[in-house]
Amino acid sequence: MADMADAAGTADMAVGGLDLDAIDELCAAATPGPWFVRSLDDDHAMNLVAVSTVEDTGRGERWPAFDHGEIVAATLVQQPRYVDCADERWDENAAFIALARDAVPRLVAEVRRLRWMAGEEGVSPP
Repeated sequence: MADMADAAGTADMAVGGLDLDAIDELCAAATPGPWFVRSLDDDHAMNLVAVSTVEDTGRGERWPAFDHGEIVAATLVQQPRYVDCADERWDENAAFIALARDAVPRLVAEVRRLRWMAGEEGVSPP
């Protein structure tokens, strides 16, 4: 996985240095979207912020009343507190992760389209 992330451009952040094929591979390998932010509760009825393949019901379901197989990521698990972030941006981080699932493939397609329009060598038409 680290090799794929490096190929996707973490080592070279210049747009020209992005390996769009590697980013496409990462997108294809991930759980299909769309993804949604869900506010749930852990087994002690403490907040759990997650990214899920299922929309939030607004009921704050308490584990085990939700299917753990629907959760693709968590940005806060309070009990035991093992998923957390120092800046307390759990909701914002979850929203970014959920948005990225659909946005990244679209952005890759747009970069390819712009490279083709600019006449970049070796770029196929969209």
